[in-house]
Amino acid sequence: MAYSIEQKVLFKHCDPAGIVFYPRYFEMMNDCVELFFADVLQWPFEELLKTAGAPTAEISTRFLAPSRHGDTLQLSLTVTSLGTSSIGVSIDAHCDDQLRFQTRSRLVHVGTDGRSAPWPQPVRDMIETLVST
Repeated sequence: MAYSIEQKVLFKHCDPAGIVFYPRYFEMMNDCVELFFADVLQWPFEELLKTAGAPTAEISTRFLAPSRHGDTLQLSLTVTSLGTSSIGVSIDAHCDDQLRFQTRSRLVHVGTDGRSAPWPQPVRDMIETLVST
């Protein structure tokens, strides 16, 4: 199951040449993850961050084609793996039929001490149903 959001490329995302400045893609990716936690896992960051966190521990991204001011990107997030305290996530971004970027990352659930901690069982149960095979 893929979770998808639309992101219109705004002026703030672009460099003087009118294309997305690559760090802005990472903000879009994080927005997608944050919305996924709220919409799918029913654990919005404003609640999660009171007792825990889910930082990105690893990320690898391929930029395949530029995006320009006014483009509408479709970001699709898929959970690819589940560990005791981590999840693997892939996010692909398309504009129409063109793939713009692909990213693979690992998020780690951490406790208030900043150390990895097992996912709470209700969240783990939800993630298990989403893992792509």
